[in-house]
Amino acid sequence: MTVTSLRMLCYQALFGWLHLVLALPSIYLLLGLPLVMREQGWSGTDIGLFQLAGLPAVLKFLLAAPVERWRLGRGHYRGWAMLLSLLLALTLAVIGRMEGPGSRGGLFVLAFLAGLLAIWADIPANALAIKSLPESERLRAGAIRSAALFLAAILGGGVMLVVHGRWGWSAPFLLMAAALVVGVILLALLGEAPESGRKSAAASVEEGGWRGYFAQPGAKRWTCLLLTAFPFIGAAWLYLKPLMLDLGMPADQVAWLVGVGGGTLGALASVAGGRVSRQLGPGRAMPLFTGFSLCALAVLTVMVWSGAAMAGLLLGAVLVALAMGAVSSLLFGLMMYFTRPRRRAADYGLQASLFVMTRLSVPVAAGVLLDRLGHGGMLLGLTLAALGVWGLAVSSRRILARVMERGERDGAGPRTGGEPVRGDG
Repeated sequence: MTVTSLRMLCYQALFGWLHLVLALPSIYLLLGLPLVMREQGWSGTDIGLFQLAGLPAVLKFLLAAPVERWRLGRGHYRGWAMLLSLLLALTLAVIGRMEGPGSRGGLFVLAFLAGLLAIWADIPANALAIKSLPESERLRAGAIRSAALFLAAILGGGVMLVVHGRWGWSAPFLLMAAALVVGVILLALLGEAPESGRKSAAASVEEGGWRGYFAQPGAKRWTCLLLTAFPFIGAAWLYLKPLMLDLGMPADQVAWLVGVGGGTLGALASVAGGRVSRQLGPGRAMPLFTGFSLCALAVLTVMVWSGAAMAGLLLGAVLVALAMGAVSSLLFGLMMYFTRPRRRAADYGLQASLFVMTRLSVPVAAGVLLDRLGHGGMLLGLTLAALGVWGLAVSSRRILARVMERGERDGAGPRTGGEPVRGDG
């Protein structure tokens, strides 16, 4: 293994760890902790209102501005990531010092602050990854990020509850704070890489504001895919646990089979999806993965409509988990391609905000369908929407392929010829 390969491996491991430890607190606070709250007498309304602590996720495009504008120390993005991670660790330690979830207002304020800091720290961490990794490593980075988020869901929604049950209220928060400190130490040891010598696919676009982002070759079509490729399969996964409960599966089996088992499959699919994306290229991987999502939703819909046995429903759940992991790995990787050299944090923040807005809004619409048409009607609606996404992916395959080709040419050195990448049409 060469020195360069070893350095890239270290960076990939570091960014994977950062994605894990930055996502874990929010997942535990919003998805794991409600079980403890219910045990402490919180009402359903109280628990629902507590979910508003996750609202900072839609503000990434605003939080990216100071990161892009002001440097902290010699390492621009590294300094921001270290500072915000330490502040998040301190906030978690303060929550751990509380007397359980008794002080509802105080816990909400601290949870909101923790969510804000986690979302904010994610911006320089990803900008640093975009700066440090060459084009050839970006799809792999997207796969590692997706796998890390699935692992965070398993830890935050399950393992941390076990830690709480054995060692008390403080233990999960102190453990998560310590993991963040480890990430800060690793950032300090590895440092911030210099520019890799390549320019992104946006190098020919003037360094303007958001209009400059959308002026990138293929950016408009890519943004449509970013908004639509994940939310429908993600909404099906969100409502899968209530579906299993409504059809008679015991709650503990739902937690293990869908929560832990499905999360593990999603993480494995993320890694495999990254490998397939690198071999096929995003131009062919996007139609393949969105087509797989369509098939997964169709199978689950048929199983529900036909009243299939639990084995058939579990087959649909397995397909949904695999599709979600593959699609998310590709999307996270491609987000790194659509950033301009001087606006890495801003362009990533804009894309992340757009991604979160549809990821949060589609489940609301799916919930309305669920209440009015039942599980079968909701799944049918999601399947029809996924059919439209697959059509968009098929029509966009040449645009995505050209973006990758442009990135490879820019990574290899100055262009000497070839057809330029044109707009979205």
